[in-house]
Amino acid sequence: MQKTEPITATAIETTRESLVLVLADRRVRIPWERCSKKLASATKLQRSTAELSPGGYGIHWPLLDEDLSINGLVREA
Repeated sequence: MQKTEPITATAIETTRESLVLVLADRRVRIPWERCSKKLASATKLQRSTAELSPGGYGIHWPLLDEDLSINGLVREA
């Protein structure tokens, strides 16, 4: 099995309908329903507190205690 490099984001954006991942070569828009059940039912304020990890490998939502990896999100897109 070949090992692949992890996908990282350089920035993230939150909209009413989706999470937008800014990658080195493209932007990926993921509807909240495809991110997680917790994010699908969250308020706009809760979603807007997203914090990109320093290395760009994951996202943390402090008001929801939710953590998701960029690799996992891109795979679901």
